[in-house]
Amino acid sequence: MYGRQDANLSANRLTKKAMSKQIIYTDQAPAPIGPYSQAVKINGTLFVSGQIALDVAGQGDIKAETQKVMENLGAILKAAGMDYTNVVKSSIFVKDMNNFASINEVYGQYFTADPPARETVEVARLPKDVNVEISVIAVQ
Repeated sequence: MYGRQDANLSANRLTKKAMSKQIIYTDQAPAPIGPYSQAVKINGTLFVSGQIALDVAGQGDIKAETQKVMENLGAILKAAGMDYTNVVKSSIFVKDMNNFASINEVYGQYFTADPPARETVEVARLPKDVNVEISVIAVQ
């Protein structure tokens, strides 16, 4: 019985080691405003936290705000050795669904072929009162 348990413990240690995560950070995107990472990479899959555009949000230009969010995502993807073609899933959170067409226009410029799976959700409020937040999952 102890032999099997020891073997299982060894296998669990190997699994944890093989699945070690890498924290991705770049100064080309906003630093996290809470206890989270810009992105985490594990076994070739990158989970990018929602990105916002603090410096543009108050200007009332949803296209400029979305553009900055996409640039932030691009910087994090680049820091992880990836680009937009690696994105397989995105989540868009908007404060006002009436901005959907404008957000979609900018977003679509980054995914001209084989776009990722996606959902867009209207929410009551976003961090720092921005108008759009986007997170992605990318795979190498």
